[in-house]
Amino acid sequence: MQLFGKKDKQQVPQEFLPRHVGIIMDGNGRWAKKRGLPRTAGHVTGAKVFRTIAKYCDRRGIEVLTVYAFSTENWKRPQAEVDSIMNLLRDYLKESLSDFKHENIRTRFIGDRSMLAEDIQALMAEAEEATAEKTGMTLNIAVNYGGRDEIVHAVRTLVADGVLAEAVTAEAVESRLYTAGQPEVDLILRPSGEFRLSNYLIWQSAYAEYVFMDVLWPDFTEKDLEEAFSEYARRNRRFGGV
Repeated sequence: MQLFGKKDKQQVPQEFLPRHVGIIMDGNGRWAKKRGLPRTAGHVTGAKVFRTIAKYCDRRGIEVLTVYAFSTENWKRPQAEVDSIMNLLRDYLKESLSDFKHENIRTRFIGDRSMLAEDIQALMAEAEEATAEKTGMTLNIAVNYGGRDEIVHAVRTLVADGVLAEAVTAEAVESRLYTAGQPEVDLILRPSGEFRLSNYLIWQSAYAEYVFMDVLWPDFTEKDLEEAFSEYARRNRRFGGV
């Protein structure tokens, strides 16, 4: 795994783009700290960047975009910060029901919703229903999500469905993941200079390419995304072959 530097400026042709992109939106707190601002300010700016990048991915023809918005471990953060993130989620959900209705983006939420406030769960369901017939990009927003928890959830569903041990296959597990029916992840992108997967899309990214970039998420731009696409296009994906 290698930290990718800024090189290419031209857009990658459509046929060389990944079908499914996963982004770990990291660095909001550090961005705010560098500016002497509260961590919540970083999350506000990061949320704006998320909306910009999501719309750009749709315009570029990305089939599926999955963003890591709130992990199962994020509950350990200070309560004020958690409350701020949840309020931003509320704002996004309300926006997706108004401004985003003009976008051809199908919105889905992956993760365990049971710990979320009832009004947030209701807004999630409403946003999913309102965008269900969209034909453009599928946007998965991972909220209270963890890759290990997702696999446990899939196995428990297998057991509840009465699947016998000898009938458990990779396909059977995949069909019970939150992303069932979607293509596997081609590219995992993590800004902020960190080199970790952080319990994100563990099953789906088995053969994904990883690009780590030394830019904090609130500073992330469409140009940075194109540079990540350029790095992805240069990779020789062998899927275990020679």
